[in-house]
Amino acid sequence: MYQYCCENIVLTLMLGFGLGLCGGMLGIGGGLIAIPALGLIYGMDQHTAQGTALIMVVPNVLISLLHYHRQNNINGHAVLGVCVIAMAFSYLAGLISKSIPTRDLEFLFASFLLVLALFYAFQLWAGRPASAYLLLPRKYLPLVGAVSGAMSGIFTVGGGLIIVPVLVSLFGFSQVQAQGIALALVVPGAVAALFSYAQAGSVEWSTGIALALGGILSVSWGASLAHSQPVERLQLVFCIVLLGAALMMLFLK
Repeated sequence: MYQYCCENIVLTLMLGFGLGLCGGMLGIGGGLIAIPALGLIYGMDQHTAQGTALIMVVPNVLISLLHYHRQNNINGHAVLGVCVIAMAFSYLAGLISKSIPTRDLEFLFASFLLVLALFYAFQLWAGRPASAYLLLPRKYLPLVGAVSGAMSGIFTVGGGLIIVPVLVSLFGFSQVQAQGIALALVVPGAVAALFSYAQAGSVEWSTGIALALGGILSVSWGASLAHSQPVERLQLVFCIVLLGAALMMLFLK
């Protein structure tokens, strides 16, 4: 029994390390891959996998945010109001998500990832810069916070995923700037969602803490890699990760 537990902890730490590296590079905290992985490896249902992944996402996002802020000098005052809106919507959506049947939630999550993957694939295929799209005034950023919070509450990782392409295509931010701003918006939403999932008992703390410890060791490395890669490569990796996670949810459960 002791040997099994040790092996389980080592596996979880290694998984957390890989998720932290990927999350830091793509600005998503690692929860995107953690959720289907927790279901496949540990047999967790969708609600528990999402709640457990948040334990790792919160510290990973905080560490990544510090690195992105140093590289891009994110305007904290401009983002603060949007964060408050994101946090409120995330908490409410997290409570609502408990009433969604597990299989429906899995299908919605996978479909959401596929839509985003197709969006990124279209951007790469078209080769159009952000300025080629309709650019919106920055006064509409609070709406992004509301959508981000709602997605984070329902899917736990949706906020960061949907914010990045929106900020790049509709607000004219660069890829790394968008990833940094997305991290700033995800922090309050992730904390609020974790609180609501913990209230519902949908969190495996021991597994989540082990994932978080592994992620802390690698997330800084991933964030540094993000700033050394061409934008097209980052978008391609983002697209592949989205597609892979969606296929895992649809066909490997």
